[in-house]
Amino acid sequence: MYCFESKVRYSEVNSKGTITLNAILDYFQDCSFFHSEELKVGLNFLMEKQIAWVLSFWQIEVNRYPVYGEQIRICTWPYDFKGFIGYRNFTMKNEKEELLAYANSIWVLLDLQSKKPVRILPEMIQAYQMSPQLSMEYTSRKINLPEKMEVQEPFLIHKYHIDTNQHVNNGKYVSMAQEYLPCEFEIRRMRAEYQKAAVYGDMIYPYTGEKKEKNIVVNLADKQGKPYAIIELEGY
Repeated sequence: MYCFESKVRYSEVNSKGTITLNAILDYFQDCSFFHSEELKVGLNFLMEKQIAWVLSFWQIEVNRYPVYGEQIRICTWPYDFKGFIGYRNFTMKNEKEELLAYANSIWVLLDLQSKKPVRILPEMIQAYQMSPQLSMEYTSRKINLPEKMEVQEPFLIHKYHIDTNQHVNNGKYVSMAQEYLPCEFEIRRMRAEYQKAAVYGDMIYPYTGEKKEKNIVVNLADKQGKPYAIIELEGY
């Protein structure tokens, strides 16, 4: 397990003074990178091997959004490896050990040359120590689309969407999807299914639909309607 402490910054809060979902996602993602760096299997190691961890699925649950200035502790640990797939849990707690948010994630190890999954290297398996799986409700990694979806205005992928793997960072898709939520919509659960990587200059063709009250699905697709990412946002 790897943990680090922080304090909710002004740059991470919304108009109500509470942390945004994307800031929580960024904390979780950063925590996983810090963990890998500490174990000497981080970005430099991956680049030397010409491989990269690519996120396949997020499930983030929010019990309470911490407020500006609140002390927080973020932890992560892998709980399983299978072939080319890695499984990770995350938690965010405050000083009173209140569980504010938690997550499950599924990652695929990708060969950067062939763009195909590659088996996790023995030295990576040796570096990480598995911890027990977090006790939580685990949803399906497959997000079903609503029967009726509304076509939205397409938009261009810009440079600020791109990460070190030269494609759109997983958190940016979540930001894109939130643009289609009602103003007072507060997210309790977010699920994201990533199907293919969008790169600089691509066009995103969004489709939105509602499964039930306070459950909105956004399909961020290519021109043919094939998803780059499907985001499901469920409110309180």
